[in-house]
Amino acid sequence: QVQLVESGGGLVQPGGSLRLSCAASGTIFSIYSMGWYRRAPGKQRELVAAITSGGSTKYADSVKGRFTISRDNTKNTMYLQMNSLMPEDTAVYYCNADRTGLVVVYKGPGAYWGQGTQVTVSS
Repeated sequence: QVQLVESGGGLVQPGGSLRLSCAASGTIFSIYSMGWYRRAPGKQRELVAAITSGGSTKYADSVKGRFTISRDNTKNTMYLQMNSLMPEDTAVYYCNADRTGLVVVYKGPGAYWGQGTQVTVSS
């Protein structure tokens, strides 16, 4: 059973930064492709960024150049560094895991989700 726990959300002013973390347990983290998704009030869930087991990354157009996804397989943890935050980034951010084996193309989401962490960008 894969367990995912997000942390790092909070309230930040426009232009500020946050770093989200997703800690995984109960599995061999390195064979999973991972993604960050978000759901804003009244909107559908969307992919923010993803990183495959092979290390390839993918970003939504709205966050390119501002957000950076990374993973540390020795710590079973994925990160999302969010810079230049804007009010439209306000959402609940979810971590997702997809058991893919070694791949370089992200095709998620997978079956496993974290509980979500709230990010609010407001002055």
